Amino acid sequence: MNLKNVFIHKNAIVETNKVGENTKIWAFAHILSGATIGANCNICDQTFIENDVIIGDNVTIKCGVYIWDGVRLGSNVFVGPNVTFTNDLKPRSKRYPDSFAITTIHEGASIGANATIIAGNTIGRYAMIGAGAVVTKSVPDHTLWYGNPARFRGYICECGEALLPSFKCSSCDIVYENNQGKITKVTL
Repeated sequence: MNLKNVFIHKNAIVETNKVGENTKIWAFAHILSGATIGANCNICDQTFIENDVIIGDNVTIKCGVYIWDGVRLGSNVFVGPNVTFTNDLKPRSKRYPDSFAITTIHEGASIGANATIIAGNTIGRYAMIGAGAVVTKSVPDHTLWYGNPARFRGYICECGEALLPSFKCSSCDIVYENNQGKITKVTL
């Protein structure tokens, strides 16, 4: 295995050779041979990543996260500690579907600690899922969701701050446009 500028803790098991430069994989992580991990990622202790998983660049996966077949994480995604992904909507012991549901977490999205993401849903760009939320349906770009089940709570800037009613961020001064619930950055 020739992994350029990749740190792998001596107590990690990394079976894939598809790991991008400057990625760090910490103790007791187990990554199966079919997984693809981007550059500059941080895969923390006690994680498990199955075969049919694609992880973009600059992704942080905190401790205690298991990422099952069918999960796709875009670049700059944050996955908090003990987040739970599912991949089978009708699980039964020793019965496996022909393929698992695809769950996509788009660029810049953040998922808080102990959240559960039900299989087949999409989390939009720069969306934020609160700690402990149970996501049962797809989440649009730049939105904040929390609760059980997770509910829409507001709009959020790519910097992570809540947007003002004018769709301007009070922290970084980015202005957005709301076109029937689709949030886009206004070019000035």
